[in-house]
Amino acid sequence: MTDSLPTAPTSALPKTYSCPRCGTKAPWQDNPNKPFCSARCKLIDLGAWASEDYKVPAEDNPFSTELSRDFPED
Repeated sequence: MTDSLPTAPTSALPKTYSCPRCGTKAPWQDNPNKPFCSARCKLIDLGAWASEDYKVPAEDNPFSTELSRDFPED
C-alpha cells in the first residue's frame, strides 16, 4: 500500500487581501493597484501622505549638536 499526500484542488480560489485603506477584500494576482483595492483608494492614501497625515517618526533636530560644534554662532 502506498501513502499519497493530499493535493490542492486545481480550481483553487485566487488569493485575496484586505485593502489597507478601506478594508475591502481584493484579489492579489493581476491587481495593478496593489496593495490597494482600487485606484481611488490608492489616490486617497497618496493624498494622506502628501498632506502629512502619516509621518515617519524621527528626532526633531538629529544634527543640531554637530552643527553647533562645527559652525559656532560667535
